[in-house]
Amino acid sequence: MRELLATWLLSALSVYVTAWIVPGIVVTDFGGALLAALAIGLVNSIVRPVLRLITLPITILSLGIFWFILNALCLQLAGWIAGSAFTVKGLGWALVGSLVLSCVSGLIHRLFQEE
Repeated sequence: MRELLATWLLSALSVYVTAWIVPGIVVTDFGGALLAALAIGLVNSIVRPVLRLITLPITILSLGIFWFILNALCLQLAGWIAGSAFTVKGLGWALVGSLVLSCVSGLIHRLFQEE
């Protein structure tokens, strides 16, 4: 339970830093980042696997590049679920935001990782 809470807090911090870097992503406050991290986690665990399976043929044809679009769409869906606490202003910003969020999240989780 403690690890789940730590992961949630680190993910919220990642969302908060991403919103600070990317002007097209807006988070109201750290509470909004917590809600956004929850929404992103739900979308990534429930919706994204189904979409990956459905879009597998186009992903193969595009040599995997379509997964970037899929990640951006999932980020936009999480923004819609989170409401006004977490806003993504368009697919272009979602694409940039998903790339930045992936890098920031990886760095933050690696920085705070227990050995």
